Amino acid sequence: MALRGPSAGSRPARPPRVRATARSPRPPRRGTTGPRGLYLRARKAWDRPLTAYYLILGGSLLILVLGLVMVYSASQIKALQSGLAPSYFFRKQLLAAAIGSVLLLAAARTPVRLLRTLAYPLLAGSVFLLCLVQVPGIGETINGNTNWISLGGPFQLQPSEFAKLALVLWGADLLARKQVKRLLLQWKHLLVPLVPVTFLLLGLIMLGGDMGTTVVLTAVLLGLLWVAGAPTKLFTAVFGVTAALAILFIKTSANRMSRLACIGATDPGTNDQCWQAVHGIYALANGGWFGAGLGASVEKWGELPEPHTDFIFAITGEELGLAGTLSVLALFAALGYAGIRVAGRTEDPFVRYAAGGVTTWIMAQATVNIGAVLGLLPIAGVPLPLFSYGGSALLPTMFAVGLLIAFARDEPGARAALAMRQPGVRWKTMRRRVKKRPSGER
Repeated sequence: MALRGPSAGSRPARPPRVRATARSPRPPRRGTTGPRGLYLRARKAWDRPLTAYYLILGGSLLILVLGLVMVYSASQIKALQSGLAPSYFFRKQLLAAAIGSVLLLAAARTPVRLLRTLAYPLLAGSVFLLCLVQVPGIGETINGNTNWISLGGPFQLQPSEFAKLALVLWGADLLARKQVKRLLLQWKHLLVPLVPVTFLLLGLIMLGGDMGTTVVLTAVLLGLLWVAGAPTKLFTAVFGVTAALAILFIKTSANRMSRLACIGATDPGTNDQCWQAVHGIYALANGGWFGAGLGASVEKWGELPEPHTDFIFAITGEELGLAGTLSVLALFAALGYAGIRVAGRTEDPFVRYAAGGVTTWIMAQATVNIGAVLGLLPIAGVPLPLFSYGGSALLPTMFAVGLLIAFARDEPGARAALAMRQPGVRWKTMRRRVKKRPSGER
């Protein structure tokens, strides 16, 4: 019996389809794996609109919180030796941090036009307070420097710290107005009155003997000139004049000469003139890789002067080790990178100069403080920004950080990205619209 085949013209039967239970993994795209892939992903993350905003906000808050912890740890013995409660300095720093948080939020919400209006009153108030410091009976002398005004009780005010903020805002407004009028191409408009007013502030501060703050203010001046695009010859001339004045002030003071001689010292020397510098190195050496443990510092037991202010970085190294100090350095590096990015991406000249001035201020002060602890720079007596004990230094610094946060929010694409992250906007934009089907229909 013959088998019946397919009729003419009919299509051959297709084999049944086999549904795959799992998708085979796709081969990775070229350049997305290995070190190059990590580099590309990191670069993409750095280029996002909100990167600077999160770095400034997160980095500054982490530095502040870690600083509060270290102030509490480093100041307990100092407080007990002074007959005070162990948490005395910590409570004062916590109060300053709370007030500074209000200032930070206010600065982050203040319009640029209002900031430019406040620049001149702030500068005039700083000059007045710096003059008031030199009035006998009003100014207070601490550790050989007359830079404080008593506010009654345990509270004191250091006007030179507010002069940094005043110089940044006033200098940024001055340069921005001159740039709009195209006057910065002339060297006299670039220098006058910025340089004379800065030298006035430096002279008033040096009357009190505060060399460290003068170094930071000089760095702010040079930072403003650099961001303004000063010619190399002009920039070098200003730097040379300030360096010559610094050498003159150092040569005419035996105290400053002794501090300069303690750079890289490994022995306290005659009359223990390098005691603080050497014991700062001892504290870092005792910490090792991961530290002796929080609260387990030995140098804060009367061996290291100023363990909660100028040399708190040394106590951090002793208790948290190299890992802790590198973490602090990484946070400051991230904050500095974010500030430079904000200054480079904005189209508003005032924002550019203000962001550059604030970034220069914080980075220069951190460099001077950490360099002194490491024995690479002379001890200048400046606190570590956002980290060391001292309300007069913390309040203007937190206001300046608030300015950076406000400027970062106005970066190209940052405002739109923040609007997209609001819960209501995100739900409305990401939700898919699906037609309602009758019940029972699949």
